[in-house]
Amino acid sequence: MNMVTWARLQWDRVLAAVATLAGAILLIVGWVHISDTGFVSEQLPYLASEGLGGVFLLGVGGMLWLSADLRDQWRELRGIRARLDADAVDRVGAQSR
Repeated sequence: MNMVTWARLQWDRVLAAVATLAGAILLIVGWVHISDTGFVSEQLPYLASEGLGGVFLLGVGGMLWLSADLRDQWRELRGIRARLDADAVDRVGAQSR
């Protein structure tokens, strides 16, 4: 399976990784800007933009990753249920003969 096909099938994991990476980069850039100054008045704009944006993107990335895991679990449970239903139909058919 090539990378494009995998990315189309796992779009939520790809977005989760991108959001998490972007959030981490924003936090690091914000820290670099804040570490250069000791004045709180000069730090607040970086906290408001990069700090909050980075934390938001980290949260979105985590939520998307958990959503992808839950989707995989539901898909597996649907497969198990379909197999159990098919076995039940086979048993009822065998008993009626």
